[in-house]
Amino acid sequence: MTTIGIIGSGHIGGTLAHLAVQHGYDVVVSNSRGPETLVDLVGELGDRARAATATEAAEAGDFVVVSVPFLAVDQVPVEQLQGKVVIDTNNYYWERDGHHEALDSGATTSAEVLAEHLGSDQVVKAFNHIQSDHLGSQGKPSGTPGRRALAIAGDSDSAKSTAAAFIDRIGFDVVDAGDLAEGWRYQRDLPAYGPELDAAGLTQALAAATR
Repeated sequence: MTTIGIIGSGHIGGTLAHLAVQHGYDVVVSNSRGPETLVDLVGELGDRARAATATEAAEAGDFVVVSVPFLAVDQVPVEQLQGKVVIDTNNYYWERDGHHEALDSGATTSAEVLAEHLGSDQVVKAFNHIQSDHLGSQGKPSGTPGRRALAIAGDSDSAKSTAAAFIDRIGFDVVDAGDLAEGWRYQRDLPAYGPELDAAGLTQALAAATR
């Protein structure tokens, strides 16, 4: 049975925990405030879930979702994530995170900063351009006409395959945007950020992005 570690159990992380359990995964959830603050979430999730520290969630996961604000990226465990696929849901919002010159200038992206922090090529950017309530309610079986699509970007084909399989299983088509550096194409204020698009529409929106 695949176990997903979830670091950051807010709107997106918590929704992914619910979807994972509903689709047959075990989950280990964590946040910055400690396992005792996740009692209610674990109660909702049931026997397939347990709460832990971020380090323990990183260690327990066969793959791991990191869903923390950009300003907390440097607190993500490193050693326990070596060699593991890491799905990064983060967006950089300067209003919340403070200004970062390299991000403001487009020299790098938030997902690349996480990958550099981890020293890993296994980071995949996903789930950052969909609202949590839509993520929780809009999933449909594979093959459904007009099924909503989500973008991924990453430097490892095998890591992207793992992320794509998870995304498909919880109800969404996948569009591969390319290398991790191409994750800028579905950041805030760009055409792919937010709209409910199928694979063809998302492919067009990604291509229409200008930096």
